[in-house]
Amino acid sequence: MGRKVTVAVATLNQWALDFEGNLSRILQSIVEAKEMGATYRTGPELEICGYSCEDHFLEPDTFLHSWEVLLELLTSSHTQNILIDVGMPIQHRNVAYNCRVTFFNKKILLIRPKMQNCDDGCYRETRWFSMWKKLCMTEDFYLPRMISAETGQQTVPIGDAVIATKDTCIGYEICEELWNPKSTHIDLSLSGVELIVNSSGSYMQLRKAYVTTDLIRNATYKAGGAYLFSNLRGCDGQRIYFNGCSAVALNGEIIARGKQFSLQDVEVTVATIDLEDIRSYRMALRSRSVMAASAPTYPRINVDFEMSGHNYMSIPTSIPMQWKYHTPEEEIALGPACWMWDYLRRSGQGGFFLPLSGGVDSSSTASIVHSMCRLVVNAIELGDIQVLHDVRKILGDPDYTPDNPHALCNRLLVTCYMGSENSSVETKQRAAVLADQLGCYHLEINIDGAVSALIGVFTFVTGMTPKFRSLGGCARQNLALQNIQARIRMVLAYLFAQLMLWVRNRPGGLLVLGSANVDEALRGYMTKYDCSSADINPIGGISKADLRKFLLYARNQFNLPIIDDIVSAAPTAELEPLVSGQLVQTDEQDMGMTYAELSEYGRLRKQAYCGPFSMFCKLVATWGHACTPNEVAEKVKHFFRCYAINRHKMTVLTPAYHAESYSPDDNRFDHRPFLYRANWSWQFKAIDEELERILVHNVQNQNAPTNTDQTRETNQSNKQSISRKSSQRDSKHDSSTSLDNKHRSSHSKLNVNVMGKIRDRSGIPV
Repeated sequence: MGRKVTVAVATLNQWALDFEGNLSRILQSIVEAKEMGATYRTGPELEICGYSCEDHFLEPDTFLHSWEVLLELLTSSHTQNILIDVGMPIQHRNVAYNCRVTFFNKKILLIRPKMQNCDDGCYRETRWFSMWKKLCMTEDFYLPRMISAETGQQTVPIGDAVIATKDTCIGYEICEELWNPKSTHIDLSLSGVELIVNSSGSYMQLRKAYVTTDLIRNATYKAGGAYLFSNLRGCDGQRIYFNGCSAVALNGEIIARGKQFSLQDVEVTVATIDLEDIRSYRMALRSRSVMAASAPTYPRINVDFEMSGHNYMSIPTSIPMQWKYHTPEEEIALGPACWMWDYLRRSGQGGFFLPLSGGVDSSSTASIVHSMCRLVVNAIELGDIQVLHDVRKILGDPDYTPDNPHALCNRLLVTCYMGSENSSVETKQRAAVLADQLGCYHLEINIDGAVSALIGVFTFVTGMTPKFRSLGGCARQNLALQNIQARIRMVLAYLFAQLMLWVRNRPGGLLVLGSANVDEALRGYMTKYDCSSADINPIGGISKADLRKFLLYARNQFNLPIIDDIVSAAPTAELEPLVSGQLVQTDEQDMGMTYAELSEYGRLRKQAYCGPFSMFCKLVATWGHACTPNEVAEKVKHFFRCYAINRHKMTVLTPAYHAESYSPDDNRFDHRPFLYRANWSWQFKAIDEELERILVHNVQNQNAPTNTDQTRETNQSNKQSISRKSSQRDSKHDSSTSLDNKHRSSHSKLNVNVMGKIRDRSGIPV
């Protein structure tokens, strides 16, 4: 006899500590779930208080206000006759837990604490919460008096238990428990739980969406059953963007799913499931049935409620569907745009200001703002009242209804080309054309007067005038003259951001947007407190290679012909004098590495956890077709020197949209020092010793009759090169090196002075 149940998973755009707004969105999701025929509703992780409260989870106020919101939910007429669970922090016996609270008709049924916390990536859950370790056990939780007064309950069960209705059984995982190698859903399934509910706070990274989908599908494929996955959406107060993708899976197939990127604050996804499909699927898995006979027994909390209706014959069940994945280019167009919209509407500012140089990075930022405007217009056309209200509030115009993304972009984005005598005509023209094609409100200014004024102050005080290297100055003068241009642009950006809406007869100010990509942050290829310093940076977690691909996508999707010229132009900071009107400075030449190499260094450093020696060993194998081992060694050393001397810049890095798993974002995603010994003496010595072993191995394994004279000469040359560089290093040891050598006399060679002659972008030897 078939029993069909309709369940709802809610995707909510919550905001940390916005208890009033969070309550409103939860109630709206419950109302929509009931209207769509659902008898069970679940929502995302910590939906009552918001996920990113962080150290506010250490404050008693957060727990108090969460209980107050729960009381509002319990007593609301909208929450009656539907089984509901919500997420909130709860303190039990002076220990804080991340919990789901299940209730029905003003009675709390179960408090289910999280059993596996997450501490990788951007997560730091064990800083605030403990894990419930008592498997298949519950304890009495004493309710706050305000709750007891309403429900008449003094205690409710807290712990590892399941909910048993008249027709089925519901169990819980919370976020990380799905990702954990020993997932909870296996034992739940073997114990007869048919509906497994997961409330998550899973953030977006490029190319990640399929991972969550596969985990959900596989959770039901191996052991049968239905899996209800509910996730947060939006920017709730941090660099990360929760990207929705709430879904329902049944017996290895996705049968319902929500959007990955959307401006909707509340999205409810429902699915109708025939419980008999679960039972027949499981009984056919004979090995599962054998294991289920000895499965652990969970405490069952009985509720006098039937989730399935009696007119089930006329209700169609949800059928399997294909999950459409966004390309990385689409993810860049949509994810940062949604994140920026949340930041803009919640910051109380009136739009954005962007220094637009006509290069790939700033053009990408401008294009993402345009993408945001397209999303806003589209949402309003679909009848999203909240988005329309937010637009009118941001613009201070209660009658405005946007119908064109270009016109909206003109109101929300002010761009400014800040040229100097070192800027080229081509970049100025590209910036102007792009601004016109996007619809930006565009300005052009010249910063030479401001730069000259500051240099004049220095000259007046010291009596000396610095010069560019090409005009006879030294490396320090050259660097100072570059940096003053970059920092002047930052000062002017904030001046214009604060006053442009005054000029345009509108209230408020503008958020300054940054446009430094993740690779430049990793390399430290930026001036501290220059125009990369901003309020937020939508591309700060995206690689240069991905930004190029995104711009080519935007060219076609947004009709931006100028993108071809922008992408084909060599990246340059334009901070040094032109020669015969032509640029001579390029980013890759200044950095001493290509952007492709930089991305590879970043992935090995962060994702593969490679230090200098491990990185060298891996790259010798992967780059062996293009580089000699000696060249690989020099490249790796150069990267780590630059990384070390510039790591301090990460401490003031503009808050950036998190998108890349090798982001160097300091003490938020990437926990590493900002003060290093820049010569990496011990590590680089290990590389040199491995180089010698490689060369000796190559010589010893030569087959003399088949080797050419050229091969022998190359090997001999490499060996002599290593020997010569070793002698040079030994002859340059300073007093500290000699002291180190006394303590390490057992080593045949001490390579401390390995800084070499490679220079940073300023030309100063590092």
